[in-house]
Amino acid sequence: MASTPPHCSITATTKPYQNHQYPQNHFKSHRNHHHNNNRNQPHPQKFSLSKPPPSSSNATKHTTAAASAATASSARAPISQTPAPFPSLAPDFSGRRSTRFVSKMHLGRPKTTVNTRHTSVAEEVLQLALLNGQTSLENVLVSFESKLCGSDDYTFLLRELGNRGEHEKAIKCFQFAVRRERRKNEQGKLASAMISILGRLGKVELAMGIFETALREGYGNTVYAFSALISAYGRSGYYDEAIKVFDSMKNYGLKPNSVTYNAVIDACGKGGVEFKRVVEIFDEMLSGGVQPDRITFNSLLAVCSRGGLWEAAMNLFSEMVNRGIDRDIFTYNTLLDAVCKGGQMDLAFDIMAEMPANVLPNVVTYSTMIDGYAKASRFNDALNLFNEMKFLGIGLDRVSYNTLLSIYAKLGRFEEALDICREMEGSGIRKDVVTYNALLGGYGKQGKYDEVRRLFDEMKAQRVSPNLLTYSTVIDVYSKGGLYEEAMDVFREFKRAGLKADVVLYSALIDALCKNGLVESAVSLLDEMTKEGIRPNVVTYNSIIDAFGRSTTSEGLSDTGQISELQTKTSSLVIERGIEADLTDGEDNRIIKIFGQLAAEKGDQAKKGCGVKQEILCILEVFQKMHELEIKPNVVTFSAILNACSRCDSFEDASMLLEELRLFDNQVYGVAHGLLMGYRENVWIQAQSLFDEVKSMDSSTASAFYNALTDMLWHFGQKRGAQLVVLEGKRRQVWENVWSNSCLDLHLMSSGAARAMVHAWLLNIRSVVFEGHELPKLLSILTGWGKHSKVIGDGALKRAVEALLTGMGAPFQLAKCNLGRFISNGPVVTAWLRESGTLKLLVLHDDRTHLENTSSAFSTYA
Repeated sequence: MASTPPHCSITATTKPYQNHQYPQNHFKSHRNHHHNNNRNQPHPQKFSLSKPPPSSSNATKHTTAAASAATASSARAPISQTPAPFPSLAPDFSGRRSTRFVSKMHLGRPKTTVNTRHTSVAEEVLQLALLNGQTSLENVLVSFESKLCGSDDYTFLLRELGNRGEHEKAIKCFQFAVRRERRKNEQGKLASAMISILGRLGKVELAMGIFETALREGYGNTVYAFSALISAYGRSGYYDEAIKVFDSMKNYGLKPNSVTYNAVIDACGKGGVEFKRVVEIFDEMLSGGVQPDRITFNSLLAVCSRGGLWEAAMNLFSEMVNRGIDRDIFTYNTLLDAVCKGGQMDLAFDIMAEMPANVLPNVVTYSTMIDGYAKASRFNDALNLFNEMKFLGIGLDRVSYNTLLSIYAKLGRFEEALDICREMEGSGIRKDVVTYNALLGGYGKQGKYDEVRRLFDEMKAQRVSPNLLTYSTVIDVYSKGGLYEEAMDVFREFKRAGLKADVVLYSALIDALCKNGLVESAVSLLDEMTKEGIRPNVVTYNSIIDAFGRSTTSEGLSDTGQISELQTKTSSLVIERGIEADLTDGEDNRIIKIFGQLAAEKGDQAKKGCGVKQEILCILEVFQKMHELEIKPNVVTFSAILNACSRCDSFEDASMLLEELRLFDNQVYGVAHGLLMGYRENVWIQAQSLFDEVKSMDSSTASAFYNALTDMLWHFGQKRGAQLVVLEGKRRQVWENVWSNSCLDLHLMSSGAARAMVHAWLLNIRSVVFEGHELPKLLSILTGWGKHSKVIGDGALKRAVEALLTGMGAPFQLAKCNLGRFISNGPVVTAWLRESGTLKLLVLHDDRTHLENTSSAFSTYA
């Protein structure tokens, strides 16, 4: 595709890669790194993986990210230590979530040549073994028995037969060799090799059988046999069994070696064992005097990668550097995956930029980075990397293609998404379920229901079986679009496919209920979900929290003419089918009835509301339940809570809600409560740290956070505080290109944020006037409800801004050609800004301020 160098490259060197040179790096590092003078101190025996020390704003920038991590202090706090208050928020708060683990598989890594001492006779026997069936294999082995050179030749045969998937022939060869071999240690080598081969082939039960036989006959009591079985269990995901085998070694008087520890750590990583437990095994390894190697650290990094534990991953990388252990492509790719999953894309960018000095990035490196940028909604950065891949001649794999296709689908650029599909299929990679899921989700978000229906039918015609995510996506799309009959049909098909509803599907249904104001039904479905043994997640609870206190209007419902008539016609039919489902669907009739209930509510949009006090109690109950289940609230939860505060009838209700929530998380809700109560001077440092964390999130999440916080403050008269918050958002570029001297673009802002920004913008252009400069001839304020609007709205923002401008007497009027745009002439605005009373109108104040007793107040929020 791209035939010229992309304008953004993240690899700064000019080392050759596939007959190309890396283009010059034009990105800038935005991070300062921590210096440490204790690098040469002896390493402690007990290794800890706490957060890296926070960077100082005055620290000198290093040129590389991962290398600077190596200078971090080796004397770190143990993992169980309580983190220091407010250097950064917990990863859960930032709402980072990962839908898949990008398999690294050592892709692009040079294969290690196995140093064997087999003879040419062994190679001849191998060819005969492959040509002949199992029945004649015994005869082949007997005829060459005198020429085969002991366990080395037999091990070669086992390995090569295993590499070709001939596990039955390999077992037959193993049994023959063990019977001929009289030396226990040689029999033990053969057993270890056979167990390892069966483990690689996923034949873990056969591997266990070989192990038990070897143990019973006296030649399996070796570290290598135990290690091979641990590895076999780990490869198949049986981490519990792997740990049991590991623990049992002590009963046989065996001391684990580096191979054993590497195997059990790898098994823990593949099985999703809690990271703290893996660190305990690693500490045991060090205390036992067993030195870790590259494979050890790569396995530990893989554990971090699966959990998005980017800080621990950086510490591990630092430890590798300090120990002088070489890093390979797998090291870097796994580190990058952990950092990307932690949402630290600038750090990931720096790590990738330094890679060519050690190892060349490959397709997995780029796929990981592109996926990370996509999840952070930094789509331009992702597409720039894609162009760089093309320029460097790095061929895309299935993961790369699906990620790119997903990006184009999310952006609504379906022609380009289809181009990717065609290119993907042209390279011999057929569309799979991930491809279709990306397209279905993209078309669904754009409201293209006909395309969703067509794609869903196409994937089944192409014999691509829909998976749980497919059904969840389509049901969610139809539910949010009000197409309840279609949603019911898909759910019935889902049940016929023999699949069981999971947290994604339940959360989609709960969200649909909440957006239609059926909160009681949503809570009831949540109870049913937990009874079915399905654990809710933060997304599930966020939907319910957000629903409390919603307006009684149908704000959550689509009002497009395309589907409203269809909904009216089908409501009664859906209800009838839902009643019929009572008799036919057994345990699933509840969900079928939900669709009928949704359709009925669509026809009768009057919602029953409960009192504000009751809503607050409900929110606190939900929060308490999250706390009991150890489900960490995230920034979306926080925004939903603030929105609920904004809908409170009284300041006392809002302050009481935040005061109660401080008991759960004073770090986050203490900031909101302090700003609301007028303790801005005391909590502003904590607020800055909170804003820094939000900056690392995707733009839509960050925007929702600032909008919610500003709305609450504005609603309760803390208008100066609201303005300071919104200016922090502008400074951190939460809203891109929000203002210039000629234009203020408010289309992504809430009502409170927009009004606070109008005051700030007018004050800014007033300073331009009083500095002796002329304003542009035409000034514009965009509210995002015009003919060319990027966002379709109901005009609430426009009405709020219009009322604000009218109340101040600002000389702006609606443009005739754009109903969402207020315009004025520069000279007219200049004259108004020079009027004596204008400044008083523009300067905002808080209704509540508490400047006295500062130290006491601060201690409350610290």
